[in-house]
Amino acid sequence: MRDQVLDGPHGPLRVRVYEPESPAGPGLVWVHGGGFAAGEIDMPEADWVAQSFADRGIAVVSVDYALAPFPRVWAAASGAPERDGVHYPVASDEVEAAFRWAIDSGLAQGPWALGGASAGGNLAAGAALRLSHGPGPFPSLAVLAYPTLHAVQGTPDAALRAALDADPEADTFGPDSVRVMYENYLGGRAEGGDVYAVPGTASPAQLSHFPATIMINDEVDELRVSGEAFGAALRAAGVDLDISTEPGTRHGHLNRPELPAATASIDRFAARILATSPEHKEQP
Repeated sequence: MRDQVLDGPHGPLRVRVYEPESPAGPGLVWVHGGGFAAGEIDMPEADWVAQSFADRGIAVVSVDYALAPFPRVWAAASGAPERDGVHYPVASDEVEAAFRWAIDSGLAQGPWALGGASAGGNLAAGAALRLSHGPGPFPSLAVLAYPTLHAVQGTPDAALRAALDADPEADTFGPDSVRVMYENYLGGRAEGGDVYAVPGTASPAQLSHFPATIMINDEVDELRVSGEAFGAALRAAGVDLDISTEPGTRHGHLNRPELPAATASIDRFAARILATSPEHKEQP
């Protein structure tokens, strides 16, 4: 594991590199969550996840992207101080830049996937969408863990609503809190975000060249509405999609590595990433 500072699109950009002892071929650019305004590359959702992939033979570049301001409403609720920050497209540009750097880094012999968790899943999906609309390079796979992809979030079905009502501590991502999160990230109205900031709004035509995707959502998590809606759009666009729900989980289970569900998700993600390697495909 080592940190490296890149010449990023908005100034210095730190990434953390995890090189496997026994490389299997593929690489992964990984983006932690935190509502666009919190989180860092030492948190389990970044460090433990990246090391877990490296332990399975996958080279990982974890992105220390610039954060949005820490919202006043969050500061009031948590007792943490307000903090200045940046707005879209800074973090999105940085994730794309990190992917472009990884492709040319020589860290992996196989293809590179692009993924993230929660708000990091949004940043990964938005960067993958932008790359899919250009001349490349293109991610081999989008790896999305309980992503948020809509600034204006849909309504949960009756079963999810009942599960949230039965577990109030898990009921933290309703439409109002999601709107606050996005408007803080965008620096403007939730409805004003472009498709790369809010990839859940992409049409099937805009998604036609989106990479094959594996998505694992949390079970008792209102953000599952967003992930499942994006999954439906990917299917309508003809994208190869593997979407599932990790049983018994609240939002952010990769940030709790002591849970068996965290390792179970890593195993499924890793198997799909490893399957992108030509060497793996040639095996009987």
